[in-house]
Amino acid sequence: MRVIEVRQYGGPEVLQLRQRTAPRPGPGELLVELDAIGVNFIDTYLRSGAYPSALPFVPGSEGSGTVTAVGEGVDGFRPGARVAFANGAGAYAEQALVSASSAITVPPGVDAAVAASALLQGMTAHYLITSTYAAQAGDTILVHAGAGGVGLLLTQLATARGVRVLTTVSSEEKAALSAAAGAAEVLRYGPDLVARVRELTGGAGVAAVYDGVGAATFDQSLECVRMRGTLALFGAASGPVPAVDPQRLNAAGSIFLTRPTLAHHIANRAELEWRAGEILQSIAAGALHVRVGAAYPLEQASQAHIDLEGRRTTGSIVLVPR
Repeated sequence: MRVIEVRQYGGPEVLQLRQRTAPRPGPGELLVELDAIGVNFIDTYLRSGAYPSALPFVPGSEGSGTVTAVGEGVDGFRPGARVAFANGAGAYAEQALVSASSAITVPPGVDAAVAASALLQGMTAHYLITSTYAAQAGDTILVHAGAGGVGLLLTQLATARGVRVLTTVSSEEKAALSAAAGAAEVLRYGPDLVARVRELTGGAGVAAVYDGVGAATFDQSLECVRMRGTLALFGAASGPVPAVDPQRLNAAGSIFLTRPTLAHHIANRAELEWRAGEILQSIAAGALHVRVGAAYPLEQASQAHIDLEGRRTTGSIVLVPR
């Protein structure tokens, strides 16, 4: 089978197409023939070595496809079942081994590319708005990268709760997408961002900032939060944030700063099924829209990373193995 392999850390050019023997499922595992593979920023961190991993490896933690074989002790899944997963490994491939405990059944009517890219970003948006800072009707929040995969989903989930959402974007095209998702105000990155947020909140600031951009936005994010508000730093698309003196949180108004991650919010099967179930059922019902901004053949994984890191994409992006 064809896979994308990383043999040394580096830029997108280290993503190389290789041939490997198709795996066999062990106890508790499913063999999934992949129809679509999610591409996420965490893949770029692993590829570059920012998150070290044993070399060589096949990147990718998210995908959707059809179960072709099941390992010993697997209950609840049979060959032919359509499944999706968001915390697997080795997904940049035509086939992947997936722990049955990580797999979620895909509801009828949900497209393969949507299923492949909905779980990681969708469950991230879900935990941010339900658990990190559980925004309530009447709250105003700020979502950076409002036209990105998480940003679009987070905006929809928040507005469904009666939350007023401000977003940031970098272009007119992205502004239109963010507004269509429900953003009340779409702002541009720049030196006047804090002043605009304060103006739009009567000087108080927002209840929470959800920041997946990182280094480029962190300082302004901190200045946009209201007294005793929350800054949720859930990603670092522009690079990691330098060390922060806790005294800054005091000076900013007793701010709560957190660095959440998805793995800690799907730590058991019940929580995984809750978050994934709400996302996939909302998609199936037409209440939540996932924008698949681009699909690349498997062999163009390096171009997918170039476009993702260059912030040329909107919504989610996928690789298509066949």
